[in-house]
Amino acid sequence: MDDDAALELLHTLTVEPVGVLTQASNLTLLVDLTDARGEPSGHRAVYKPVKGERPLHDFPPESLGRREVAAYLISRAAGFDLVPPTVLRGGPLGPGSVQWWVEQDPQRLADPAAGLVDVVAPEDLPEGWCPVVQAEDEHGRALVVAHADDPGLRSMAVLDLVLNNADRKAAHLTRDTQGRLRGFDHGVSLHEEDKLRTVLWGFADEPLPAPDLARLEALTHALAAADGTLAARLTPLLSDVEREALAARVRRVREEAIFPPAPTDRYPLPWPLW
Repeated sequence: MDDDAALELLHTLTVEPVGVLTQASNLTLLVDLTDARGEPSGHRAVYKPVKGERPLHDFPPESLGRREVAAYLISRAAGFDLVPPTVLRGGPLGPGSVQWWVEQDPQRLADPAAGLVDVVAPEDLPEGWCPVVQAEDEHGRALVVAHADDPGLRSMAVLDLVLNNADRKAAHLTRDTQGRLRGFDHGVSLHEEDKLRTVLWGFADEPLPAPDLARLEALTHALAAADGTLAARLTPLLSDVEREALAARVRRVREEAIFPPAPTDRYPLPWPLW
């Protein structure tokens, strides 16, 4: 199903909770999308009501759902298409973000990031993988956190630079049943201050791929377009300062055209990593 058809269903069908995703830090419900008769449509979504958001000291209250939607709009406008369709709408627990459910192969359910991010002994690091950080287990044995050298992950890392994603955990990455890379949980992103925390630092100091530079150019035009479509859609979702910071980040990432190194003046990894 293409994004426009999915968005139509997300906006118009009824949200019917069927379960709770217990490992999420904020209230996150798995929902059926049902028709006017209450019959399941065969499609599911993830519903995050605003009232279930845990207050954060550095993000405005009741803003995480809006950031989820903004991340989708930015990903789509640039042509990354890495974030599942996401809308802001009412639900049984009030307004919140509703995101298309990513169907995964059964073997990925226990570890969505399998084959993308891993923790291994240094001697077991797969060939071509990018080490991120060294660690030790509880017995003092050496470990390394690493991720695959994958074109999709490179694009995801570029998108995270643009989004200023403060929470790119391994479990926020997966492949759908068609093998397409998807990223989710972007509620703590798009802050005006630098807050990038990610498990994808392994690309540091490498040049940005040409296709991703083209996507950044497309995003630059979309943000400045005369019709203002993207800007108009972002206006109710982000503050003026946040939108200005977004445009400045896109310019900076395009001009520098490299993956930056991890910062040394603050903790650069999400916690937990998964």
